[in-house]
Amino acid sequence: MGLTVVSGTGHTWRLTEQIGSGAEGFVYGVDDGRPLVAKLVPDPPDPEAYRRRVARLVRQRRQPRTVGLLSGTPVRLAWPLIPVRTGGGTGSDRVDGYVMTDMRHAYQPFSRLLTVSTRTAFLPRATWATALHAALALARLLGELHTEGYVVGDLKPDNLWVDETGRVGMADVDSWQFTDGREVFPGRMRTPGYTAPERIGAPAGTPPDTASDEFALAVLVHQLLMAGLHPFAGHPADGGDYLSYDDNVAHGRCRIVDRTSVLLPRSVPPADLLPRRLAELFRTAFGPARRRPTAAEWAQALAAELAPGRLKACAVNARHLHTVERPWCPWCDQAERGADSYPGGDADGHPGRPQEEP
Repeated sequence: MGLTVVSGTGHTWRLTEQIGSGAEGFVYGVDDGRPLVAKLVPDPPDPEAYRRRVARLVRQRRQPRTVGLLSGTPVRLAWPLIPVRTGGGTGSDRVDGYVMTDMRHAYQPFSRLLTVSTRTAFLPRATWATALHAALALARLLGELHTEGYVVGDLKPDNLWVDETGRVGMADVDSWQFTDGREVFPGRMRTPGYTAPERIGAPAGTPPDTASDEFALAVLVHQLLMAGLHPFAGHPADGGDYLSYDDNVAHGRCRIVDRTSVLLPRSVPPADLLPRRLAELFRTAFGPARRRPTAAEWAQALAAELAPGRLKACAVNARHLHTVERPWCPWCDQAERGADSYPGGDADGHPGRPQEEP
């Protein structure tokens, strides 16, 4: 017999296949005419605190600060709609969770925009302009969350969604840090490669803040604009062993801050494909000063790069869009070195029709 979940009012849903899993829980399809899924968290550190967290988020869905975040189509947040527990059993045998919107009906996993194989297979019309649009949408959404008092705390590709136009959605709302009245619900999670340097090695339970979100945002924007390349990727240039992204973060090994700090394959996108204003924001975000650009600052700069006249198409491959600041195509440069992040052309291998600027 399959799993069922029941709400506090007695409404029952039958769960279908498991469609995802993470550090804390599992996501299942829901047998319902509406696009819904259910997240179950089998072993939260404090089950009563987790139930209270979900209940408060459900209540906040109707509060003014959250109503605006949930407006628009498609919905940008997989917000908890109603708390549920697995049916059958008693007490500790039951698993808590919630029902939320199924983001798959409007989006695809964010990670599909970060590699050439998945872009080609699932987002075949994506160009560098799509990456700019997605970066802008993510910065704007995070800025709105911060304005309303929410801290994501564990911002990463696994809890993000994107569509072919670059619109962005977000899931795993139950891990955010937020307040409800005088009660603080702290952030609980962090992910290697997306953890701000001040949180690396910090004791478990150290709460995140907007600055830690801003570090993760800068990492994600870099990955979007650099065709998936992590800003702290690379073998230490001093001859030491590569250990992890976090080790490179902790030691400041970052190509855009110090070209001599890491060794990278020749086939990665060239560092100078970025417009000057975005390159400067990255240097500020990842440099030693730790005065990171806010989500609003990123949104302003990214919107400026999408203004009319700021993008042009390569004369050889019309899918190679790039900033007008660069006199020749960075993607062709990359292709000459053994890779092409945005391969294009028609069925006979000829360049396609140039796209109009957004």
